[in-house]
Amino acid sequence: MGDSRKNLYERYEPIRRWVEVGFWVVFMALQAVFNTTVALIDARDRAVPRAAWEIVTWEVSSHLVLLALVPAVVAVQRRLSPLARTHLLRYLAWHLAASVVFSLVHVAAMFALRAMVYSAMGERYDFAGWTGRWGYEYLKDVRAYLSMVFGIWVYGVFMLRLQGEARVLDAPEGAPAEPDVHQPAPPAQPSRPERFLVRKLRREFLIAAGDIDWLQAEGNYVGLHVNGHDYLLRATLTDFLTQLDPARFVRVHRSHAVNLGRIKEIEPLDGGDARLHMHDGSTVPCSRRYRDALRAGLG
Repeated sequence: MGDSRKNLYERYEPIRRWVEVGFWVVFMALQAVFNTTVALIDARDRAVPRAAWEIVTWEVSSHLVLLALVPAVVAVQRRLSPLARTHLLRYLAWHLAASVVFSLVHVAAMFALRAMVYSAMGERYDFAGWTGRWGYEYLKDVRAYLSMVFGIWVYGVFMLRLQGEARVLDAPEGAPAEPDVHQPAPPAQPSRPERFLVRKLRREFLIAAGDIDWLQAEGNYVGLHVNGHDYLLRATLTDFLTQLDPARFVRVHRSHAVNLGRIKEIEPLDGGDARLHMHDGSTVPCSRRYRDALRAGLG
């Protein structure tokens, strides 16, 4: 079962980008066809009929802009996802603000496309009263935005499960010397290897400890974020940190730890918390409980 899952992931990975793009293109195209068909049927019962080209323009322009906004929604969800487990209210507040921007961009670009089509047809598109209609448009847009975010989240969880977990391979460089039974045993020192040999999808990767950008607790797992790649290991964050140099790696949150050398900027937040901007472009939350430890590590 495990090998078949890994084989499936390996077969999927080369075409993953095409499938992801193709899904959104097909999904938006089907939505546009369905909504256009419904709108054309409803137009027959209106007291003031509308030309078919106008109805097609309205629906197609809307879905074209929604399709163009998908990468932005993916980027927002990826950037805010670390907050979901730790600052739920802040996570929801940021998504609420993002949905407003999403709607404003959608409406503005949609109206611009419609105006271009109307001009090409020798007509003039009426923008009058658009501010009054924006509330109605936002109610539709927020549903579309939340649907996108939920779909992206579900897909991310599915890919994580399909990819499977990695594990650190124990590969000591040499056998330990025989202990002298006549001498007291020295105190045990935590093992802090400079490199980890990680097996993932039947391949082995050599990861330097210093290349780990940051770590995140994921239930019974710890996620290692290394140069844009993620490795999900079955371990706790506390236990794994014992294998890392405490002068280099500092816990900044109950579910996050960072490589001090990978911090690009520290953004103070209200209440004593902070947001750490990493060199890989990601952000990591830092709670005020761990601010002193962060200052000591940087100092």
